[in-house]
Amino acid sequence: MSVRGRNSLGGRTAIAGIGATEFSKNSGRSELKLAVEAVHAALDDAGLVPADVDGMVTFTMDTSPEITVAQAAGIGELSFFSRIHYGGGAACATVLQAAMAVATGQADVVVCYRAFNERSGRRFGSGVQHREPSAEGAALGWSLPFGLLTPASWVAMAAQRYLHTYGLTPEVFGHVAVTDRRYAATNPAAYFHGKPITLDDHAASRWIVEPLRLLDCCQETDGGQAIVVTSMERARDLRNPPAVITAAAQGAGRAQEQMTGFYHGPLTGLPESGVVARRLWNGSGLGPGDIDVAILYDHFTPFVLMQLEEFGFCPRGEAGAFVAAGDLPLNTHGGQLGEAYLHGMNGIAEAVRQVRGSAVNQIAGASTVLVTAGTGVPTSGLLIGASG
Repeated sequence: MSVRGRNSLGGRTAIAGIGATEFSKNSGRSELKLAVEAVHAALDDAGLVPADVDGMVTFTMDTSPEITVAQAAGIGELSFFSRIHYGGGAACATVLQAAMAVATGQADVVVCYRAFNERSGRRFGSGVQHREPSAEGAALGWSLPFGLLTPASWVAMAAQRYLHTYGLTPEVFGHVAVTDRRYAATNPAAYFHGKPITLDDHAASRWIVEPLRLLDCCQETDGGQAIVVTSMERARDLRNPPAVITAAAQGAGRAQEQMTGFYHGPLTGLPESGVVARRLWNGSGLGPGDIDVAILYDHFTPFVLMQLEEFGFCPRGEAGAFVAAGDLPLNTHGGQLGEAYLHGMNGIAEAVRQVRGSAVNQIAGASTVLVTAGTGVPTSGLLIGASG
């Protein structure tokens, strides 16, 4: 049976509601409070109430358990609850889990959420401080003793190899940063609203880990985002036009590691994204030429370029020029570099706004949006479509 034949989710479920807190550097409230605020906002956007919810999905890294958020938000009985591992790689997979639950009758209305004080609380960018004994920790033992302690340092290894292989300079990464900040500058919800940058600004920003500069690295954010998933049939009767879940996929490559994939072969690509790309394209019958907007996970600029190449938008080594040409609208909310770092969940919300026709930086006629999740880790992706 073909991959396409195995896909029974396409068009059966939809995102019916999206909601978020403000995006800040110091929220002044607990992560549980942020989660509940986002859940309530998403339900209000859908025209639903807490009593309608019977399923919840979040990240293993989230500090607010499903049952605790349900209790605090006024949600009653749950028939489905689930968590996804691997940090930002979980983002689109939370929607996949919700869609599977709805499509198989395990739940009727599922809320996906992520909330953290990532700036004022635990800062992921501060690096590994301590690891409990685990198989995953043992794998990191091959790189941590040599000073590779932060996500930026892990990505820098691959970024340096990418530049060397294709004879490029770090300026190619700057095209991603400039594009994201241009869209963020006109998005009132973005932390960098009104603050576009130039390639010169990118080149002048301080080194973090060569070849990554400060403006190659996503920001740190306090905030929450929630997404409501239900059946297409029910979504059609709710407050806003449904955003159809056309296809959803997860992917891990051979010899996959977590952010330190130094042994799976050439460091110039993202095999896990290749797995997701094949499943999305084969499962939907769509391809790069059918995409109106791409919301690509941008924790670090080099991995945006590699994703474009893995998904077939351009040949290997040519993604910098592809972004500079501007033919594909990219991260129209400003991305995690410009709007907020919410482990990719705010990118899913932007995809919904684009197909609804309500985005601040609306792309005319946008009807199919690609969304990706964290890269360098086991990851996930979505194709979101308009309902009409």
